[in-house]
Amino acid sequence: MCRGLTVAERIPGKWTTLLLLAVAELLAMATWFSASAVVPALTADWDLDGGQRAWLTMSVQIGFVVGAFGSALLNLADRVTSHLLFGYSALLAALATGLIPLLDAGFEISVVLRFLTGVFLAGVYPVGMKIMATWTKVDRGLGIGLLVGALTVGSAAPHLINAAGGVPDWEVVLYGAAATAGLGSIICFLFVSEGPYAAAAPKFNWKYAVEVVRNRGLVLANVGYLGHMWELYAMWTWIPVFLLASFEIAGVGAAWAAFTAFAVIAIGGPASILAGKLADRFGRTIVTAVLMAISGSCAILVGFLFGAHPLWLVPLCLIWGFTIVSDSAQFSASVSELAEPEYVGTALTLQTSLGFLLTLLTIRMIPPIEGAVGWEWAFSFLAIGPVIGIIAMLVLRRSPERSRLAGGIG
Repeated sequence: MCRGLTVAERIPGKWTTLLLLAVAELLAMATWFSASAVVPALTADWDLDGGQRAWLTMSVQIGFVVGAFGSALLNLADRVTSHLLFGYSALLAALATGLIPLLDAGFEISVVLRFLTGVFLAGVYPVGMKIMATWTKVDRGLGIGLLVGALTVGSAAPHLINAAGGVPDWEVVLYGAAATAGLGSIICFLFVSEGPYAAAAPKFNWKYAVEVVRNRGLVLANVGYLGHMWELYAMWTWIPVFLLASFEIAGVGAAWAAFTAFAVIAIGGPASILAGKLADRFGRTIVTAVLMAISGSCAILVGFLFGAHPLWLVPLCLIWGFTIVSDSAQFSASVSELAEPEYVGTALTLQTSLGFLLTLLTIRMIPPIEGAVGWEWAFSFLAIGPVIGIIAMLVLRRSPERSRLAGGIG
């Protein structure tokens, strides 16, 4: 396998830059993760009902969708110097987060500030993937997998905090998240830049966001990504509740349920890196299809073990957590390879905006389904996404566009 040990491995400072980029992105995205950690404490302090708690989380996602779609229309990720866009976006997200405890904002203003945090993070997450793509070619799956893996562990962190007893002082958590985002911006300003595969900044073309849907390869890769996102965030959001209810039936404490939820989500971190290496070697289409087949099967099977002893349930949930996110980076890598080089940032930003828009629907669908059929069947409908995603990626594998994926492997 000499193909992976070519010029891409000899770029001076490459992996130092990419590791610092992953750290900067993780630190900046702490402003998103912090919401899940402090919601229990805010519920007690502000006397929030279930709908208000949901809005504190959903407002960030809605803001991200709005910011990402606006960025795609304006081609910001391709027309603005990437590390500057990332750095200033992280600073603004830090400011919006820090203002909540500083102003003692209350629920209504906090929802607005959380929405703005999501808008600003649209200049962090997809832009980070765009920067990663400028440094990688034959190992792009590994590079973007590293980035997604770091974010996956960050997403799991609040559940570990809750397993340890939660956070009584929510102000400290939000100030800390703001400070880490500020540190992430500094790292990006000082140590991160675009790599040798960066394309020249294009002219403004708002129509490119529309033209993406005319590119057959991009459409198929995005359909695969949407199938993946149909399942991912609904599972991440509700698996802690599922585990808590199941462990209670089995007579196991709530702290163990929270710790298991952390492990189920966090295992996707190393899984994303491994999947990146496999996709660079065997092809993005086949690796994503296999992973979606396994995760979709887990979505159907996990309900049969609801209420069973954790020794039976936990291994299946860990397999689900391993496979459900590990393919995520490969859809982004595919889009970066199929898009016109000068509009990679726009294509990635549009992809993420559509994906997170879809998650708002599937997250909301779980409670009424659970109420109608119970946890035994509540997750089964999530398998619809992987089925559609598998079909899209296998069609892409048989199309001429596969020659542009993973160095021609597909």
